[in-house]
Amino acid sequence: MDVVIDNLPFLLKGAYYTLLITVVSMFFGLIIGLITAIARLKGNRFFRTIARVYVSIIRGTPPLVQIVIVYYGLVDYGIELGALTAAYIALSINIGAYVSEAFRGAIQAVPLGQTEAALATGMTEGQAIRRIVIPQAIRIAIPPLGNTFVGMLKETSLVSVIAVTELLRSAQLLVAQYYVYMPFYLSIAVMYWIMSTLFTFILNKIEKRLSVY
Repeated sequence: MDVVIDNLPFLLKGAYYTLLITVVSMFFGLIIGLITAIARLKGNRFFRTIARVYVSIIRGTPPLVQIVIVYYGLVDYGIELGALTAAYIALSINIGAYVSEAFRGAIQAVPLGQTEAALATGMTEGQAIRRIVIPQAIRIAIPPLGNTFVGMLKETSLVSVIAVTELLRSAQLLVAQYYVYMPFYLSIAVMYWIMSTLFTFILNKIEKRLSVY
């Protein structure tokens, strides 16, 4: 294990990039997911169709293929992205589709009477959604969003195929240097487990806090 301790700073740097990719992708994924969910529920026929097709394609194709298309495929059209930028874009688009389903279910779980009461007070439909429906839907969506967030943390390992030096890629580089496998891969497994457990704990606290309200 001495070789792991000696290279711990390098592995921690990889863990930092794993967390960075997770947080950035989840942030933009939440925005994409919320817009998509509203489009599917409240949009006109055109926007509903676009949203359904987007969700179907993303959920029906492997995340690894999506990452490769964004990083390598767009080059054919003159669009060259950095590895980290491609990772952000691909994972944000991917997570947005799953988040949209969580938000859609949460919005549908808000009693229709809430919206009707808001409209009766003179609010527009947009105001009712923004002020009444979405705040309640977010509280309902916290548990599935938490699972999605933890899943995203682990899916970041896929971006190692486009040479982003996150946690898995860091271990692969060390394996290539020292020609030992088990110490490095066991170490990153423990680090993934610690991060997942920490995020689960934080999200459980947030869920309990929001349930009070």
